[in-house]
Amino acid sequence: MISNIGIPGLILILVIALIIFGPKKLPEIGKAAGQTLKEFKNSTKDLTKDVTEPIEEVKQDVEEATKFEDTSEKAQETSKS
Repeated sequence: MISNIGIPGLILILVIALIIFGPKKLPEIGKAAGQTLKEFKNSTKDLTKDVTEPIEEVKQDVEEATKFEDTSEKAQETSKS
């Protein structure tokens, strides 16, 4: 929804914010919004990391187990021959 705003919509929002908050408060509000966005991005990045790391560990464990099974099967075939 936000991606459909466009330049005229952003200008309108800025003008309305300027009228409501005034020119003195607008930089403070922009700074606070920027910091909030930065914290949100960092939290999202941390959450993604917390989810993907265990998945990668499980993938590695499965790959190692598969390699072990392949080696075990080859050893059994060799001993039968």
